[in-house]
Amino acid sequence: MNKQKVLIISFAHFIHDIFSSLLAPMLPLLIEKMGITLTQASLMEIVRRSVSIINPLIGLMIERKDVKYFVILTPSITAISMGLLSITSSYAIGLFLLFIAGLSAALFHIPAPAMIKELSAGKEIGKGMSYFMVGGESARTIGPLLGAAAFSTWGLEGIWKLTPIGILASLFLYIKLKDYKPSFKAKKIEKSEIKTIIKKVTPFFKSIAIFMSLNYTSRFGVSLFFPLFLTHNGFSVEKASIAFGIMQGAGILGALFSGKISDKIGTDKMLTISSIGSGIMLILFLFFYKQALWIIILPLGFFLFAQSPILLAIVNKLKSQTPTFINSIYMALNFIISSIIVYFIGFISEKIGLFNTFLITAILTLLSIFTIPYLKKAPQLL
Repeated sequence: MNKQKVLIISFAHFIHDIFSSLLAPMLPLLIEKMGITLTQASLMEIVRRSVSIINPLIGLMIERKDVKYFVILTPSITAISMGLLSITSSYAIGLFLLFIAGLSAALFHIPAPAMIKELSAGKEIGKGMSYFMVGGESARTIGPLLGAAAFSTWGLEGIWKLTPIGILASLFLYIKLKDYKPSFKAKKIEKSEIKTIIKKVTPFFKSIAIFMSLNYTSRFGVSLFFPLFLTHNGFSVEKASIAFGIMQGAGILGALFSGKISDKIGTDKMLTISSIGSGIMLILFLFFYKQALWIIILPLGFFLFAQSPILLAIVNKLKSQTPTFINSIYMALNFIISSIIVYFIGFISEKIGLFNTFLITAILTLLSIFTIPYLKKAPQLL
């Protein structure tokens, strides 16, 4: 494993996702400022993820490009978009800025795992993906904490003052990666070959889609609406943001250790453990958050974010001459499914409340363990 380069790309993930993670803690203030409903708030996240519809096309477009420049530039683009979101009072402009942030996220997350795969030794892909995911989960800890500090010091508009972090990070990444040339070269593929590839991987990705549709309901619901749930139940925005950051911090450990453990005990066993842990801990959180919030959020975060590096490792173990395209299909599924989940959680929450909605997602996550055996049926050669 080229650990130095893996850590640099993971750092890029960290900086990029700091700004992506700000939407959830900003949401209570944006709802108040813009005067929008929970369903409209859900649409903000959906618009950000709408680029997922063309993720495979983006994957094909950048497959033969120098992908490192996407990793270098996108942290600053996302930072500027989220900074501008904090100072606008227009819902329409906010949706546009989130679309730009979503496009930037796609341009980062599609090529980056393929670069990690290349830089990781064959049997250490899980470990490499864990480092990569730790970068993202670390950002989801630091982001809300930075947000809480900005809210208390400058108010919502203070998020704009954080944008230089993203710009300086892009400059640093350029200096560190300008001489790096990814050695994987995708062959030129024709339309008929694309159809063949898609046909081969469709059953595999159907299995992943079913698992994610059940399992990720709790993760995506909590990721977006956790601060809002707490503010609706008497917590301040600052305290809710801090709790959210701590929970995401526990997710760092989940992302770090799940990949390493899955390399040793198998992906199916690790997915089963993390799924059961997620469902049970979310139920405990719902019934005891007033008495033991600061204790429960630690294992809750650990289990909620343990699945991502495992699924990334499963996808990137596919033998393919078009790794970026394959990864873009996975990212498209990830974003599309999360958008559907977020919308319905927002919609249903307006009808039955966040408490009952979270309880339903916990049950669905527990049911997802019955779909794990089907994930083994991966195509061996593309």
